[in-house]
Amino acid sequence: MPYLEGQVGPRTLGDGAPAPARLTKTGAVVTADANARFQEAALRSKLFSDGMTLTSINNATFTTGTLTASCTPIAGVWNPLNSGFNLVIEQLRLQIINTALQVTGPGAFVWATSFANGAISTGNLPLNRSTLQQAGSVAKGLASVALTGLTNNLVVREAAGAGGGPISNLSTLQTAAGLMPFNTAEIDLIDGAFVVPPGGVLALLATGTPVAISAASSLLWEEVPV
Repeated sequence: MPYLEGQVGPRTLGDGAPAPARLTKTGAVVTADANARFQEAALRSKLFSDGMTLTSINNATFTTGTLTASCTPIAGVWNPLNSGFNLVIEQLRLQIINTALQVTGPGAFVWATSFANGAISTGNLPLNRSTLQQAGSVAKGLASVALTGLTNNLVVREAAGAGGGPISNLSTLQTAAGLMPFNTAEIDLIDGAFVVPPGGVLALLATGTPVAISAASSLLWEEVPV
């Protein structure tokens, strides 16, 4: 009767090398993660990120009120038409703070998309999560960058899984006795549920125009050949 042979313990192998299934010392097949979740993509220099340090978002360009080339996403990415890669979005991190007692919250955060864009002339150089250098990515980061040259206006698609800041977009004066409820920093575990194709734009926007609000953000993605 045929059976599956394995080998006990870890091995160091090159790409393409055949190997039996790995077993524990008790003979059980090892099915747990072999290493950290994003390690493989990072070590192969395919994992990149872009974001912004704490920046005021008190402008309609950071919101769904601006879906044209003057939009400045809180976090986002553009994949050039001729890149030859898809951008598999892994996660978003977002932190929001208020900077004064008189404050208007940002409202809900949403994802907006656009397609067939080949002429955007702006963008940040993404961070290579393996080399810690801003080099090697086919994409352009869009955090706090105007989408100059956007061909097709952004379209709001759905709620983001991360929020933060005052939980309303009303103007409120806080006092020591009556502080406004506040959301904590959050992570949106997208896990590949968004794939940005060549020419595509993905942007995180607020739905209200904040007052006395600043944000820090990070968008993480893997670049995979088309």
